Order: sequence, then C-alpha cells, then structure tokens
Amino acid sequence: MTSTPDSTTPEPSTPDAQTTSTTTSRPPAPRSAGTDQTDRPAPARKPGTEPGAKERGLKAWATRAPLLPALVFLIVVTQLPFAATLVTSLFDWNSLHPDNRAFSGLGNYATVLGDPDVRESVVTTAVLTAAVVLTSLLLGLLLALLLDRTFRGRGIVRTMLIAPFLIVPVAAALLWKHALFNPEYGLFNGLLNWFGSLFGIADPAQPEWTSEMPLLAVEAALIWQWTPFMMLIVLAGLQSRPLELIEAAHLDGANNWQVFRYLTLPHLRRYLELGALLGSIYIVQNFDAVFTITKGGLGTANLPYTIYETFYKAHEYGEASATGVLVVLGSIVIATFVLRVVSSLFSEEVSRG
Repeated sequence: MTSTPDSTTPEPSTPDAQTTSTTTSRPPAPRSAGTDQTDRPAPARKPGTEPGAKERGLKAWATRAPLLPALVFLIVVTQLPFAATLVTSLFDWNSLHPDNRAFSGLGNYATVLGDPDVRESVVTTAVLTAAVVLTSLLLGLLLALLLDRTFRGRGIVRTMLIAPFLIVPVAAALLWKHALFNPEYGLFNGLLNWFGSLFGIADPAQPEWTSEMPLLAVEAALIWQWTPFMMLIVLAGLQSRPLELIEAAHLDGANNWQVFRYLTLPHLRRYLELGALLGSIYIVQNFDAVFTITKGGLGTANLPYTIYETFYKAHEYGEASATGVLVVLGSIVIATFVLRVVSSLFSEEVSRG
C-alpha cells in the first residue's frame, strides 16, 4: 500500500529563504569607528594653526613692537655693563700692571669682605641711610599733613617744597657746601653772627661745619633733598583715605589725634614702607653728596665712594668690581621688598575699587 505525504508536514526551506529570514530577524551589526567618514573625530590642530591665530600673533607683535627699542636700550645700558663687571670681579686686575692680570675666582670677594675699610664703609652707609630715610620720612609726614589741609596759597607752598627734589644732586651738594656750610660767607655762620649781635654776644661761635661734623653735614644735605620725595608719597596716601570713615569717627566723638592714630596712620603704613624702601635704595647708592662735601674724609666714605677710591685711585679693577657686585646684590634684596609693597598697594586699590 502506498502512503501519501501528509499535507501538514512542513516543506524544507531553501537556502535563500533561510538567509532571508536570518537577515530579517537579526539586528544590524554595529558599525566600527572609522568605517564612516562622518564619525571620525576632528584631528587636533597644531599650535598657531587655529583660525585667526596668525592675525592675533601679528596684533600682539604690533602691540609689543614700540617697547622693543626700550628693552634693547635697557639691556645694553644695564645688563651688559653688569655682566662685564661680574666677569671683571673674577680677575686679579690692576691697571698699572695690565700684563699680570690673572683669574682669581672668588678671591676678590674674600679680599673685599676682609678689608677693614670696606667694613667701615658698610657701617657708614648703614648709619647714613638710616638717619636720612627716617628723618626725611618724619619731616615728609609732617609736611604732607600740612598740605592735606586747605589754606590760601597751598599750590605755591607745594611747588616750593617739591623744588629741592628737582635740583641736580651735585648742584644741591655744592649749594650746601658753599652757600650754607662755608665758615666765612656761609648762611649758617651769618645767622650765628646776626643772633650774636642781636643778643649782645661779641664773638659768636663760627664752627667749621664740614670738618667738625662731617657726617651730619652730609646727612643734612640729603635730608633736605629727599624730604619732598617722602612728602609726595605720604600725601598720595593721605588723599586716598576713605573720607566716610573719618566723618563717621568724628560723628562718634573722636578727636583729631584719635583719628590720626587709629585711622590715618594704619592707612599710611604701606606708603611709609614704600617711601622707606625706595629711599633706602637711592641713599645706599648715593655718591654725589659724599664726594662733593667731604671727599669721603673724616669717616664719611660710604660704599660708592669706597668703590670709586678702589677703582680710580688704587686702580684695582677686580676688587672694585667685586664690591660693586655686592652692592648690587644688596640693592636687589631691598628692591624685592619694594616690589612686594608696591604689589600689595596695587592689589589693595583694585579690591577697593
């Protein structure tokens, strides 16, 4: 008996049908990165190739270009001579015996630090600087408090008080030496004669100012010249005080001394520090007054005058250069504190504004 195929039995599927069904039932495979151009990340640009970078660079150079001549001039005038001085300080070099020049390393520095004349000039420089800076700062504070008030002719008085600082240092020293300190026709002895005749003194004292009190004579000339500088710095600080706090203190019953002690003086602290540090830098390097008034004699030789004597009189170029390098290093230390004070002043003004 022959059997017929059952109509319900499923027919075997063909390979094409299997492929089709498999393809339609599976999810699409994920595309790997880099197979599509639109999915690639943008390549990193090299510095300076951003859009507009060239224009910004040209603008920056155009802004800095006017400063380049000043920078070159500063390097030529200050840094190259200092480099030459530093190199010279490493040689045993006397200009009277140029053929005997030899490299000595730090020997000149050891000689300078062990020289009693140099140590004495260091003490003289410290005493001279401290006396001039402190006295001129105190006088500048008093004059600034005076000029901070409103009175008739304040502009003329301010101009006259600033005038000593504008005089050439050598001219100021000559003025004090001949017009004031001269024992025969100087103003000081003339005033003593006048007061003597006024009070019936037959023979008033006529001191030799530059020989009997040489260091005091140099200090007086420098104080007269640097007091206006201190006055300007303190006056700037006085005019930057918050007036509303002072008015509130007066309304609360504070007197002028209390306002000055508890409000004005703390506000002026940074300005007084700035004046003291700047004055110290300049007085340490002062040469004109010592050379003109006393010629460095009678215990008035400071470091600059000692360098002058070593270089031009003893012709010891190496030792003079080593002393100069030490003075520059000391000035850099003081200048560091000056920059800190100035930056703190600027930051305080910016935060207040």
